Parts: sequence; C-alpha cells; structure tokens
Amino acid sequence: MTKFAVISDIHSNIEALTTVMADIEAKGIKTIYCLGDVVGYGPNPKECLDVIIKHAKWCALGNHDYAVLYEPTNFNIAAEQSSFWTRQTLETKDMDIIKQNKRWDFLGNLSMRKTLKTKLGNHAAVIDFVHASPRKPINEYVFPDDVYSNPLKLKTIFSKVKHVCFIGHTHMPGVFLDDPDFYLPDELGDCYPIVDDEKAIINCGSVGQPRDKDNRASYAYVEENRVHFVRLEYDYKATMEKIRAIDKLDNFHAERLADGR
Repeated sequence: MTKFAVISDIHSNIEALTTVMADIEAKGIKTIYCLGDVVGYGPNPKECLDVIIKHAKWCALGNHDYAVLYEPTNFNIAAEQSSFWTRQTLETKDMDIIKQNKRWDFLGNLSMRKTLKTKLGNHAAVIDFVHASPRKPINEYVFPDDVYSNPLKLKTIFSKVKHVCFIGHTHMPGVFLDDPDFYLPDELGDCYPIVDDEKAIINCGSVGQPRDKDNRASYAYVEENRVHFVRLEYDYKATMEKIRAIDKLDNFHAERLADGR
C-alpha cells in the first residue's frame, strides 16, 4: 500500500514540526517528503534541520534554504535579516561538530526537483515534488487568485506537469486543476483523489507558518490514490515567545503565527 506524507515550509518552527511529526508517526506513515524552507523566519533552525535530516526521505531546495546557503534574493528586509541570523546561528561553533557539518552538507545537497513514478491504488502516477512551482522550482509563487487574474500563467505552468505536482511556498493549501481552477481543502472534504487522466498541482500548506488565516500547522499525506489534508493545533505561543526574545528576528514573524497570515 502506497502511503507517504508531504510537508513544507517548516521555517525553523520546532513546535509545529514536532506536532506534525508525531501525527505522521501516529498514522503509521514511514515515508516523508519535504518540499523545503526548513529554515528561515523562526527561532530553531538547528533543531528543525536535525529532524528533517533524520526523518525525511528527500527534501527540495526552498528559497529560504537557498538564501541561508547563498544569498537572499528578492527578500524584504525582515526576511533577509532572518536569513542572515539563521546563517550566523548555523555557523556558530556547535558542541557536536559532526551534527553541524551534517546540516551544511544537507543544505548544500538539496535538489530542486524529485520525481516519483508509482502506483496509487489501481492508478499509475507520476508525481513531481518541488518547493515553489513546476516551472520555477525555487521561487515562483502559484496563488489561488492566479486562476482568475492570470490563467495564462497557470496554463504555462501546467505544461510542465506530467500528472501531479506537490508544491509549497505560498503557505496556502489546496488543489489546482488545469481548467484552470482551485479548490480549498474544505471544498474537497479535505481529500483529493488522484486519477489517471487529471493533472493537478497540490499545495500541502505550511507546517510552521500558515498564511490562510488558519494558524494550525498544515501538511498532507497520500494513502492509496487519495491526498488527505491535515490541520493540527500546536503551541504557537511558545514559538512566538522565542522569536520575540531574538533581537535579529522581526516581531512580525511572531505575530503572524497567531493569525495564520
């Protein structure tokens, strides 16, 4: 039986990640794919990297991972500042030098795309995993409003999709179809069936910084041919307090966790 979880946009939020990992384990899911942005914004980059290194089968390169490893590109001041703080934190001599080196090796070896050819129930499936977009895997935003405001953009993006593509980046869960159309998880009963003759781009939402006005951690898992969307309450107030205690992290990164924005 095919069963795997898809997580994305953890953003150094260990409270949210710990909650999601516990739920994944409780569901008996052994395989985890991560779509990147393990770091950035939040207060616990080391701890989050250690969890993903240990438990994820594969991880995509996100724009915040790229920013920490290389340089922030098209970031606002607060996001740029958080990238520099994260880099400094990861560079600070760690008592466990082996673990420290593993974190940098992990970031340095992230790939932009992973493709999985498998069978989901009775359906053959080709599934791509990227951080942002099938067209521009690291930093192109695919917003629900694009369905109405820029259908040509979605048509071009869908031309890069073989069958199904999982994305993150916008922190907004849901399913894009190539009509084009977009469906919120609620509209789908939190479940989307993957079928042979339908292209779909599936956003699993954000573990550590939801932006759909729901502050619960978000992830998705696939069982047989069905994608299930999951929301989980976590101790966001603890994360907020830690962010506020770090001068080089903007307090907005804390405040947005309460509102899911």
